[in-house]
Amino acid sequence: MALDYDLSSIQEARDLARKAKEAQRVLAGYSQQQIDRIVAAMSEAAVANAEWLARMAADETKFGIFQDKVKKNLFAAKNVYEYIKNMKTVGVLREDPQNKVIEAGVPMGVVMGIIPSTNPTSTTIYKALVSLKAGNGIVFAPHPNACRCINAAAQVLHEAAVKAGAPEGIIGCLTKVTMAATEELMKHDDISVILATGGPGLVKAAYSAGKPAYGVGAGNAPVFIERSAEIKKAVSDIITGKTFDNGVICASENSILIDEPIKDKVIAEFEAQGGYFLSKDEVEKVSRVVMTPKGGMNSALVGKGPKVIADRAGITIPEGTRILIAPLEGYGPGFPLSYEKLTTVLACYVVKDWEEACHLAIELLNLMGAGHTFAIHSQNDEIIREFIRKPVSRILVNTPSSLGGIGYTTGLAPSLTLGCGTIAGSSTSDNVTPMHLINIKRLAYQTCQVETQPKAPCPESSISAEDIAEVVKKVLAELKR
Repeated sequence: MALDYDLSSIQEARDLARKAKEAQRVLAGYSQQQIDRIVAAMSEAAVANAEWLARMAADETKFGIFQDKVKKNLFAAKNVYEYIKNMKTVGVLREDPQNKVIEAGVPMGVVMGIIPSTNPTSTTIYKALVSLKAGNGIVFAPHPNACRCINAAAQVLHEAAVKAGAPEGIIGCLTKVTMAATEELMKHDDISVILATGGPGLVKAAYSAGKPAYGVGAGNAPVFIERSAEIKKAVSDIITGKTFDNGVICASENSILIDEPIKDKVIAEFEAQGGYFLSKDEVEKVSRVVMTPKGGMNSALVGKGPKVIADRAGITIPEGTRILIAPLEGYGPGFPLSYEKLTTVLACYVVKDWEEACHLAIELLNLMGAGHTFAIHSQNDEIIREFIRKPVSRILVNTPSSLGGIGYTTGLAPSLTLGCGTIAGSSTSDNVTPMHLINIKRLAYQTCQVETQPKAPCPESSISAEDIAEVVKKVLAELKR
């Protein structure tokens, strides 16, 4: 029976890829105006359906907070749309009259969108908008624990796109979710590029599929509270970032690094705003339930509030606790909470100065989250700028990390796929936009003449044929000896 289901899922994958490719060939002939009309209709439909899609995602996955999922859906539907709506993506993009070069955008073809369970409907909305804006079709491979809500979002977007003039089949989604079907899509000839958001294993598989791919790594973002920081705002921002949808965004804060001179004030402010500092014994108990022996996170506690975690760990926390904070003396295998935690738990370290904070931040990112995101709260611009040279793709200043990283509270491109650069084996360090999903061809006119000079005749040789024959004879005679 399982084999039959796998075969059926593989066939579905092939059918969806074929239909999307046929539709994309038609879409590739559309003007920028026609594309923009379709994308606008998709955005409008996603806004109108944001609430019930969020409810469906929360009910199906049991992750996060319903109200925050609504905000994420609206972020994908509105903020992303506002950022991309005036982009030129098809036809002539720009002309350089001085160098006589014309650049034109060409769709890549069909995108495979791998969707996680942590941000299922919002990521579906985002990937559909950026893919069609670039003139591509898209086929979604959902996480099995979020299949229904991802399919529902894809259907909403497909209906809106077709109603606005897009060809039928331009957006597809697997309903029979198996690894066999996902792998079939990755390697299918009608898929041109893979846009992967998910666990490390799936992202690695996407990069191994033999075609272009954009994948994202783990987050595990450290956040440094430097001695010049506005402490009350810094603490508020960190709690806001980590509790947004209960910490399931990959750019969310995972470790606090407190500058030693302000340690007592920061701890007092966290406690005043709902942070609970775990005792050494409580750290061990929380570690055992939140993390697995292999260093991963217990999926049952992804996106859960502090009360759920505390109850599972068998500890008592004050009423109104918003975040659990685990003071740690080290990092790595002996300190499980130093790894990425997509839930309402933060590791905590005290550092003597910004240089030690920098070293520790890099160590934490190398442990997990290389190249992803670092946040700093400081009023010292000289120190802030020191971190530009560090091996990380996003340095976020005085803002919630989770929301700043995706471009909600910063000027970064609004996106739900955050590249980590070659540091983490990612093909980009950008927040992915439609411009990553087009090919750019260039028409170039000659700008300078090639100077040509007549070749000088070879000088006549003074060596005769008889001389050459004599040399050959001597060489052959030497060889016979």
